[in-house]
This record gives sequence, structure tokens and C-alpha cells, in this order.
Amino acid sequence: QVQLVESGGGLVQPGGSLRLSCAASGSIDSISTMGWYRQAPGKQRELVATITFGGSTNYADSMKGRFTISRDNAKNTVYLQMDSLRPEDTAVYYCNANLLIFTSYGRLRDDYWGQGTQVTVSS
Repeated sequence: QVQLVESGGGLVQPGGSLRLSCAASGSIDSISTMGWYRQAPGKQRELVATITFGGSTNYADSMKGRFTISRDNAKNTVYLQMDSLRPEDTAVYYCNANLLIFTSYGRLRDDYWGQGTQVTVSS
């Protein structure tokens, strides 16, 4: 089964940094866009950043200059370097990937989500 597994979340003080990782595994032919989203209690899930296979990136306005998304195509892994963290960054962060996978019916393309990793920014 195709899986996306996030890691790197935790508790950090305001102004601190964390680096999240998300590794895709399974019967994957290729990965196009990968990205990070987050969801705080009582709020809707929102875009953090995305990155294409070729490395083109886009960020939500509040993340620009603070967060950096990158990927290692050989490892099927996407990263999110988070600097200058604020309490309002506290949320569950989810990895997303658009995958072309192998199935018994042939190749299929679909979006997949990780289980999420908690990021808490507090003094």
C-alpha cells in the first residue's frame, strides 16, 4: 500500500526551528507535486507550501521568508524547514503528494495524505 509518513514535529519555543520530513513508499511510478498543509484546532486545513518535481515552489503569504520546502526525488521525500516559528504556527502538519502508482489495473494518478505530525510553538 502506498504511504506517506511524516516526522520531525514536536514542541519548540517561539523563534525556534523545526525540520519536517515526509517519505513516500509503495508501488510508486513517479511523484509530481508534493506539499505541506496544516490544520489548527477549530480551523480548516490550509496550504503551507508546495514543490513540483522540478523544484518550483510556492508558499502561503504567512510562511514566505520563514519556511522552506525542498525535496529529494531519489528518496521520494519532501522536507519543510521552519524557522522563526510563532505560536500561531501551532497545528498538525500534513504531507500531500500527487502520485502515479502501479495497481493491478494499471497506472493510476491520485492525491495521497500522510497521517500528520504535531507542531507546537509555545514558551
